[in-house]
Amino acid sequence: MADRSSRITLDVHLDANQVPERIDWEAEDGGAKSTCKAALLALWDEQEQNTLRIDLWTKEMTTDEMKAFFHQNILTLADTFERATGEGKMAAQMRDFGAYFAEHMLPDRKAGQ
Repeated sequence: MADRSSRITLDVHLDANQVPERIDWEAEDGGAKSTCKAALLALWDEQEQNTLRIDLWTKEMTTDEMKAFFHQNILTLADTFERATGEGKMAAQMRDFGAYFAEHMLPDRKAGQ
């Protein structure tokens, strides 16, 4: 039986100064396709025991959007960490930090959003 693979594509459209203007992504399996203003990609390098990352955002991304994006990522990381490790107490502390972050960075929004 052959190994199955799936492709996820990011196309970063740059201006003359190499600054991202638009980020398009597509996941071939789910048929998902969209344009976004920011992407954070983290990859674990087993050989180096280190995280490689790509952080991209377009010049149209506002500071308020970036704050909301990071808040949502903190909460998502807590969920993923708990599913991957079973460490509920630490995940709860990460969520507490997410609430603290929202309180100080997103004063017009509720911490759970």
